Amino acid sequence: MKRLTILFAIFSVLLLLTACGGTGDEEGTSGSENNGTMNNGEEEQQQGDEAAETISVKMMNQDGEEIGTAELMQQDSGTMIQLDASNLPEGTHGFHIHETGSCEAPDFKSAGGHFNPADASHGTMSEDGPHAGDLENLEVSADGTVQKEIMNEKVTLEKGKDNSLLKESGTALVIHASEDDNTSQPSGDAGDRIACGVIAE
Repeated sequence: MKRLTILFAIFSVLLLLTACGGTGDEEGTSGSENNGTMNNGEEEQQQGDEAAETISVKMMNQDGEEIGTAELMQQDSGTMIQLDASNLPEGTHGFHIHETGSCEAPDFKSAGGHFNPADASHGTMSEDGPHAGDLENLEVSADGTVQKEIMNEKVTLEKGKDNSLLKESGTALVIHASEDDNTSQPSGDAGDRIACGVIAE
């Protein structure tokens, strides 16, 4: 009888230990699943925060007609500008970011001067240049079209910064009639403004 009592006691202890162990495993599994869910959520949030800012700009000619678009995308190294336009004169044309988000045809003088928050000189060949808004010349083909991709490391789409293109008064993209010589002040002797697009949210 005493032996049976001892065996029963041992059996009861084993059952209790097994039950506790099972509960711990379940809790551990549940905790791991919760942690996995939280990590996934954090990753999704991080990916959302890192999503590139993209601005679409409609380019208009001197008659107020839309001739194309420019897509501006914020990247780690600066702002990528992808231009796709047509109905332009064949040849080489100056292309700049101007300081005011206004495109009043036909001369587009409302866009002001070049975007120049650092108060630099104009042109990539200038000792004290270039302006933040100075871009590479465009080469328009015989059929009047141009596709150009330009990375500008001197500007950003992040609001609140001195070099932000999304400042309160906005900024603008301007195509000129002639080639920018990258040295003449204050705008490279690029001639009339023949197309313009406002950069805004």
